[in-house]
Amino acid sequence: MSKQEQKSPFDAARRRFLKTTSVGAGAALAITVLPNLARSDDLPHLSPSDPTAQALGYVEDTTKVDGAKYPNHKPTQDCANCNFWQGGSAEYGPCQLFPGKSVHTKGWCSAHADKKA
Repeated sequence: MSKQEQKSPFDAARRRFLKTTSVGAGAALAITVLPNLARSDDLPHLSPSDPTAQALGYVEDTTKVDGAKYPNHKPTQDCANCNFWQGGSAEYGPCQLFPGKSVHTKGWCSAHADKKA
């Protein structure tokens, strides 16, 4: 008997099952993950009055930080040079600390961490 003749009818069913489940898994992944990968242009801007922003002392202009309240602030610190910044060169971009919102590149918050080189 040749190998072709020895194949079980279950082999074809198994291949069909694996193809179907892999396509289904890929479709499920696309439906659930891709919509959550919003472009930063589509994200709403973080308002300084947002409760999380207030808790972290977020301001849209690093030059307006209250030095008495945040003595560790340095004038050279801003969102664009923070380790949590995920934006590119646009004026606003996503921040890991404020999911679903975009922050100003010249903004600042008390959780600022210098980017690692």
